[in-house]
Amino acid sequence: MSILSKIFAKIFPSAHAQTPPPSGAGGSLSPADAAAASAASDAASRAAATASVHMAEVDVTAMLNDMASKNSQQLNWKTSIVDLMKLLDLDSSLGERKELAKELGYSGDMNDSASMNIWLHKQVMNKLAANGGKVPAELRD
Repeated sequence: MSILSKIFAKIFPSAHAQTPPPSGAGGSLSPADAAAASAASDAASRAAATASVHMAEVDVTAMLNDMASKNSQQLNWKTSIVDLMKLLDLDSSLGERKELAKELGYSGDMNDSASMNIWLHKQVMNKLAANGGKVPAELRD
């Protein structure tokens, strides 16, 4: 599952409701069959994330503010991709952020993590808004 799909799954939980989890039932799969099943699962996850357009609008700000109020850490999810990922209980390591940057087509210097992080946050907010999330303009491009 892509990192963006994981973010979408946390904010739009019903987007993944129809994506069945991989099952171990039915015996073991050959390496080729396992790879095909994994690829199909990843494709279904990406399709589910982009299919969220058909869902009711989600007030992203209200949802994340509510999550932040219940979190023991002071997380500034409105400006920090690291804090947003932490709030969603996702791995916010530099490696994961670089992977997210690749997914979203970042063309800047990935060693300039400050610039990349600012770009990532805007792109994630834009993607949420484009797929059924109510996101204030000041959080988007």
